[in-house]
Amino acid sequence: NRQDVQGIFVEDELIGTVSYYWECEKTRWLELGIVIFNPAYWNGGYGTEALRRWSAIVFHMHPQIERVGFTTWSGNKRMIAVGEKLGFIREARIRKVRYYQGVYYDSIRYGLTREEWNTRQNQR
Repeated sequence: NRQDVQGIFVEDELIGTVSYYWECEKTRWLELGIVIFNPAYWNGGYGTEALRRWSAIVFHMHPQIERVGFTTWSGNKRMIAVGEKLGFIREARIRKVRYYQGVYYDSIRYGLTREEWNTRQNQR
């Protein structure tokens, strides 16, 4: 019953969630999140479709915002591909700030403006 979190379902099975949070509500800075729990559902297009639909829902729910975005890390090649496939623009790269299993990775921030989203949807 929460507006900021929704389940991703495949044939009545919960396989993940999409969410949003306010980085700063006063300045209308909103960020998206997505998690696919089961690796069996990675690379099947579920994340792309879920983030595409969620972006549209969030833009519709919050007509006052001009941009949605998400942050990932350079080791998450699938999330990078999803963002780029949906037209998100790489806005920032903070080098070597995420340490995982003995390796430093970059933090990468993506964003998409309402205008970019609308243009992309009209091209579909």
